[in-house]
Amino acid sequence: MAKILLVDDAAIMRMMLQEILEEAGHTIVGEAENGQEAFDKYKELKPDLTLMDITMPNVDGIKAVQMIKEFDPGAKIIMCSAMGQKELVLKAIKCGAKDFIIKPFQEKRVIEAVNRVLGSSL
Repeated sequence: MAKILLVDDAAIMRMMLQEILEEAGHTIVGEAENGQEAFDKYKELKPDLTLMDITMPNVDGIKAVQMIKEFDPGAKIIMCSAMGQKELVLKAIKCGAKDFIIKPFQEKRVIEAVNRVLGSSL
């Protein structure tokens, strides 16, 4: 299955996503707590998919998407956001994110988004 990088400043959110994704047969290859760390880990690990929080310290998720897409235009990124961040989600999609999932995570929605974004690339 897919190699996935999880990016969220909240360890509990990364843990919840890891549980959902591993249960679906995916492998978590790395975790990051902010956008700069996400970019560094992306370059190092070259994951099939990145799940990226929007609101993080230092470098936010939108800037991280821009950095990753500049480095790898084919990068597949799904944004994670809390309710009411519609403008930020739209901005992230304009920057190259493929989809978004809303916190608190619904297992079915997470798996649907991951499978759709990965599509036939596996």
